[in-house]
Formats: sequence, structure tokens, C-alpha cells
Amino acid sequence: MPNDDKPRLIPTGNCWCGCGREAGLGKFFAQGHDKTAESALIALKYEGSVPHFLHAHGYGPQHSVTEAAIKSKETDWVECDECTTTPGYRGAKASVAKHKRIYHKKG
Repeated sequence: MPNDDKPRLIPTGNCWCGCGREAGLGKFFAQGHDKTAESALIALKYEGSVPHFLHAHGYGPQHSVTEAAIKSKETDWVECDECTTTPGYRGAKASVAKHKRIYHKKG
């Protein structure tokens, strides 16, 4: 869900990772470059490690970042209600809907 304290960002047509490639209409990144940008930022600010990144923000095995995202009113994250594992698949609503279409086909 949008946070009114953050500026509205508008895609420019160029990839925001800084590679100089064109990004598709309405997109911030060339395909896969969002992960490149995330990885570069983590390398710069958190010793290159996702565990260090999570720990710096108070998350880890004893404090689940995905559970926090589901419980937060600031995100649109949900848990798949059709998974038989605990926890089920977690992600943004669109990601969980895609997961359900692939892994929980009806009929």
C-alpha cells in the first residue's frame, strides 16, 4: 500500500540500476535488473550479505521478515491459504495469485 511520506516515482524509460538500457513502458528496470540493483545496494551498505542486511533491520530466524510483511498494513503481502506447508507460500497478492495458478490448479 502506498505510503504518503514517500515521493511518487515515475519510470523514465531507462533502467534504474544505472546500466543505461531501456526499460519497458511503465517499468523502472530492464528484466532482472531490479535484483542487480538490490544486490549492488546490499554489497555497498551491508557487507554484501543478505543475512547482514536482514540482521541490520532486526530480522532473522527468530523474527520473520515475511511474517512481518504479512502482518503490516504497509504492504499487500499475504500467505497462500491453499498450501499444506506451514508457513505457506508468502508474497505480494499478485505473486501469491500466480503461485496458486501454477501449484494449486483446480480440476
